[in-house]
Amino acid sequence: MSKQTSDQLKSSDSSTLVIRNVQLVEPGRGISSGDLLIENGRIAEVGSIPVTDTGKVRELDGQGRLLTPGLIDLHTHGVLNHFYAEGREDLLLGGKALAQFGVTTVLPTIVPQMEVGWLDKIAEICAALDDVRGVNMPGIHLEGPFMAIKGTAAATLEGDLEMLKDIVAACGGRLRVMSLSPETPQIIPVIEMLRENGVTVFLTHTRASVEQTESAIAAGATHATHFYDVFYSPPETDMGVRPVGAVEAILADRNVSVDFIADGIHVHPAAIKAAVAAKGYSGVTLITDSIVGAGLPPGRYDTPWGFQVQLAEGDAPRTVEGNHLAGSSLTMEQGMRNLLSWLDLPPEQVWAMGTGNPADVVGLKEVGRLQVSDWADLVLWDDDLRPAQTWVRGELAYNRSQS
Repeated sequence: MSKQTSDQLKSSDSSTLVIRNVQLVEPGRGISSGDLLIENGRIAEVGSIPVTDTGKVRELDGQGRLLTPGLIDLHTHGVLNHFYAEGREDLLLGGKALAQFGVTTVLPTIVPQMEVGWLDKIAEICAALDDVRGVNMPGIHLEGPFMAIKGTAAATLEGDLEMLKDIVAACGGRLRVMSLSPETPQIIPVIEMLRENGVTVFLTHTRASVEQTESAIAAGATHATHFYDVFYSPPETDMGVRPVGAVEAILADRNVSVDFIADGIHVHPAAIKAAVAAKGYSGVTLITDSIVGAGLPPGRYDTPWGFQVQLAEGDAPRTVEGNHLAGSSLTMEQGMRNLLSWLDLPPEQVWAMGTGNPADVVGLKEVGRLQVSDWADLVLWDDDLRPAQTWVRGELAYNRSQS
């Protein structure tokens, strides 16, 4: 067996590989010492793997470090200086950059701008997904257009089935998620049509009542994205009586999962702990909601939404005019480190929030776990919990020692 160190591995190496002497993280189930065999892009064996001398199998010593499934980000608008909504080039370049942050699957998230040609732009993005290298992009996430409240840039529209038909057609089967507000007029038929087309419905940007939220859930909404952020409570009607709305309706329904921007700015760790108490670890997922600037140093950056953001050290992006939060600069690796630090849970349950849980939220198969026959989307972490190597479909997509 050909033995290699991490700095000898190259992205062109695609033969059978055994990663030895690692701590295997099976999300939600446990962590155990062992080895993992990759063959033909998939996980072929997990556990104690005998040594062979065929010369056809390469070997990597994991040095006792953690080996996890690749991270999955369901809500991200961009990374570095690449904004997915800009089109094909940004999609390709941004996708290629994600492996350094431990991300192996992503849903590029687009806010419809409702300008002339916007459907053509969405069609261009969806058509480019299969050309992306270094990360899996199984579909897109549309944040809008059926919103009752504007966040930074989301459109405000009534539910419109004809428009929805045009959106679904433009996506060519690649619309995986749509986020919407439960109180948007005529939204129930929209949710029902989305579900009929296999699209997962997220709730967000809302001042909805309990009843409006429950109706959206009954129609097929199953998840709430960037939970607590742009989730407003109804106005207080009786002094001292806390009003309830979408947040409480979502927390009360164990069939509805939630995700968080775990940067310590958008949401307090105590709020995440409260959601875990209500949902269990399997009902909570990590996202970034990242925009341009994620993974970059402090500075001022342009967005295609028509405004600039300022990124300061230790802060999230804020609009230059108004100083309002505008997405995040969080990366998935930092989000995982934050959750592991904040949550008093077994680490394998926390790791699930960035791997198996998001896969389950949108029905992704063969990713998010270390199971035989699943795709070999993997991250080997260093002692500081930073990605050292990332594999996508068994191919080495990132090796920090060579970057």
